[in-house]
Amino acid sequence: MEAGSAVVEEAARRASAKLELPAIDDDSEEGSADTASSADADRPMPTAEELSQFAIEKLFASPLFASSDEKAANLEEPQSQAADLNATAGDLTFGEDFESEDISLEGLQEELESYQGREMVVNILGKGSELRAYARDVEEKLRQVELESIQDYIKESDNLMSLHAQIRECDSILTHMESLLGGFQEDLGSISSEIRSLQEQSMTMGLKLRNRKVAEVKLARFLEEIVLPPNMIDAIVDGEVNEEFVRNLQILSRKLQFIAEDPGAKGSAALRDVEPEFEKLRLRSVAKGRDYIIQRIYALRKPKTNIQILQQNVLLKYKYLATFLRDHGKEAYQEIRAAYIDTMNKVLSAHFKTYIQSLEKLQLDIATRNDLIGVEERAGMFSRGRENMKNKSAVFALGDRANVLKEIDQPAIIPHIAEASGSKFPYEVLFRSLHKLLMDTATSEYLFCCNFFGEDAIFSEIFTGPFSVIEDHMNAVLINCYDAIGLKLMIRITYQHQLIMSRRRVPCLDAYFDKLNILIWPRFKAVFDMHLVSLRTANVRTLWEDDVHSHYVMRRYAEFTASLLQINTEHGDTQLELNLERLRVAIDDLLVKLARVFKKQKQQTVFLINNYDMVLAVLREVGVDGGKTQQQFEELLKSSTTVFVEDLLREHFQALISFVKTRGVLGEESSSSTPPQSPVTVQEVEPLVKDFGERWKAAIELMHKDLITSFSNLVCGMEILRAALTQLLLYYTRLSDCIKRIDGAEALSKDLVSVASIMHEIKKYSRTF
Repeated sequence: MEAGSAVVEEAARRASAKLELPAIDDDSEEGSADTASSADADRPMPTAEELSQFAIEKLFASPLFASSDEKAANLEEPQSQAADLNATAGDLTFGEDFESEDISLEGLQEELESYQGREMVVNILGKGSELRAYARDVEEKLRQVELESIQDYIKESDNLMSLHAQIRECDSILTHMESLLGGFQEDLGSISSEIRSLQEQSMTMGLKLRNRKVAEVKLARFLEEIVLPPNMIDAIVDGEVNEEFVRNLQILSRKLQFIAEDPGAKGSAALRDVEPEFEKLRLRSVAKGRDYIIQRIYALRKPKTNIQILQQNVLLKYKYLATFLRDHGKEAYQEIRAAYIDTMNKVLSAHFKTYIQSLEKLQLDIATRNDLIGVEERAGMFSRGRENMKNKSAVFALGDRANVLKEIDQPAIIPHIAEASGSKFPYEVLFRSLHKLLMDTATSEYLFCCNFFGEDAIFSEIFTGPFSVIEDHMNAVLINCYDAIGLKLMIRITYQHQLIMSRRRVPCLDAYFDKLNILIWPRFKAVFDMHLVSLRTANVRTLWEDDVHSHYVMRRYAEFTASLLQINTEHGDTQLELNLERLRVAIDDLLVKLARVFKKQKQQTVFLINNYDMVLAVLREVGVDGGKTQQQFEELLKSSTTVFVEDLLREHFQALISFVKTRGVLGEESSSSTPPQSPVTVQEVEPLVKDFGERWKAAIELMHKDLITSFSNLVCGMEILRAALTQLLLYYTRLSDCIKRIDGAEALSKDLVSVASIMHEIKKYSRTF
């Protein structure tokens, strides 16, 4: 009963809210219910505790627990509400008791106009005085609904009391859990503080451990480096210089470096105690190392000593002695350095001087100052020895001398073996052998200096003597060298040696090779200019020979040019190409001068053709590209051949050629500037046709014999003959065409030689070729 009474008031309120609008009109009831439900839906759902509290408050606030006065007030409230509704309805009827002065009607008209379209307002205004009855009906319905709601709440009162008991029990459980969680939180807080304390203690202990380890390492190293073991002292002071001695030197060097660099060791009392012992041991080590190296260096001065074996097997084996002296005995190191430089300088200088003297006995003289292109062949003939006369062909022709470039990396010549066999060599072979020995010696010495002394500057000081010996020798040789081919070969050999040293990655001879090029190039240019001047100043009368075959001066030039071009292959010396062009111009001028000495034009042309053909044959024989030089001679040969063919045909077929060139153009298209001539007659061409038919074969045979005797190169002669016969066929074809245009020339047809017969004859000579 108490639970049911507690919620009566709330049920009445909700019921009145629910039935407020539907009591006025049926249509508006649905809209009002929707509005109430949407408002309830928007209201947040109350919790269990709020619902329990609300039910209790409503239960004690219900009319069941109210006093008699409150109940009377509650019973009077519906009557007052009904009275108010009647008053409102009476006001809406605008009766007589309406007091205009108490109620303001301002704005009423506008509100009525704004709501006049609504159905509810229309219904209310249309009913008029029935509002009071309608209000009483609503009142009755409200009371009925309220009673029904009260009965519903009374039925559910037991459930609400059970719910209220459960809520109280849950509340007590939650309170107990809250106390447990609070205690657990306090325990966790104490545990967390203990964990932080343990972490701080762990970090402190770790830091102390690391510091102790660092201190232990430093102290251990300090003790290790500051202590001198007795066995090490005995090995250094009393022991021999061997591998064990070197190992102890390395340990001593490390200890000396430590006490010199470590700031903590410098001010320690332990160092003050052992420092005198360290100094004594250092001095003893420096003295023993210095004595050992000096003895081995002086051993290099003994005759017939194999320097490389002594360096590799002795000095390099104990190269740490030099390193120890450089680090801990500056004066001793400078002493052994100076001793080694002085020793090797003298030893290598004497070695190269002896080798050069031995090579000079093997030299084969090739050219003298008279062996020039433009010098008369008889000059100096009797002043030359018989042996030199055998090698005269090698002055201008390269021949087998080019093999020195193929043997560029072969071992150096052993003089006593070559001398025993009686061999002689051109100087470029000796030049290659000398510099091959220099490269091998320099490479070995450079690597030794870098490995043993740890510096390459010492190499330059050692080789000042050998370089001086070789340069003096080269100056003495070059000043008397007139062999341009040999000089060019030496330039090429030097270039190849530079490539070899570059592949070895040993740069110690770069400056020397550059200086060597500076010595050889000017001499080559001087000798080349001597050949050029000999051509420009040559005496034509003394050089001329009554022979149309190739001249020996031209052969010298061809062999000389071909040799230089062959040496220049894969070298690309543009300066040489310019010099060869100057030489070609000079020889061409001299050749024209020699040709003009001949009295007949035909001999002059044959002489030029033979010499041009000989030059081209030599250039083609060596298999090199003659470039501009070869191109120029090909053009000269072609133009001279054309001139000779015309002269040769004119010699045997003068009348035919003159007629074709002068009268053979009649009937053909000619320029308007050509003066008109009389037409060709049968009588004019008949002698030409009969003369050609009678002796054309004999004339060809004479030309063939003439060419065989005139040209030393049979191939060139037969090419000229074929060109002459081809030109003759063209002339005769033009004559035949001219005869066909003459009226009444049919009688000459039997005397004409057919073109097929001439072609057959040309093919016959072509087969002999």
